[in-house]
Amino acid sequence: MRKKKNNVRLVLASASPARLKSLRAAGIEPEVLVSGVDESTVTSDSPEELCVALARLKARAVVDRLPDPSTDTLVLGCDSVLAFDGEILGKPADAADAVQRWERMRGRSGVLHSGHSLIDGSGERRVDAVASTVVHFADISDAEIAAYVATGEPLAVAGAFTIDGLGGPFVERIEGDPGTVVGLSLPLLRQMLAELDISITELWAARPS
Repeated sequence: MRKKKNNVRLVLASASPARLKSLRAAGIEPEVLVSGVDESTVTSDSPEELCVALARLKARAVVDRLPDPSTDTLVLGCDSVLAFDGEILGKPADAADAVQRWERMRGRSGVLHSGHSLIDGSGERRVDAVASTVVHFADISDAEIAAYVATGEPLAVAGAFTIDGLGGPFVERIEGDPGTVVGLSLPLLRQMLAELDISITELWAARPS
């Protein structure tokens, strides 16, 4: 069994401010290294498989760039997609695409899948997992859709919506972990860490004084 230490280092392989905010709110101060991978190289008909494959690709790319890799360094990659009407929806291509999506989604529901891949710095141990949450969208008006898309927020996120920003009022309810919709499930991360024999509380000790 791995001896418990207080210097576990987490590297977040994501530029998402929402994921970073979630970790900080949970007492974890990760380093951030953006993977810069070409997501278009990965395809799948399964939203669960796609988001995990993308998360793994991002985490692996960052592991390969670590200046001082070790088993006490953990890299977390994440990716989210929305499954709606039998389609897999990532970020919208442009404003017109975002408007069309909202015209279809309003008053209906979809499933937001967030893939997580946790790899230690040696690259020898990895845990992959998916969290899925049902999202029920409000029946918003054309004017609300136009105003929301004009803010630019839905263009930067999977499914063209958020629950922790301007899009929050347009989500009536969810079934599952709200962190999944933000793009990082903290309960799932805790379970993944446990599979590597690491307590999430060890990451609290990694915070700077």
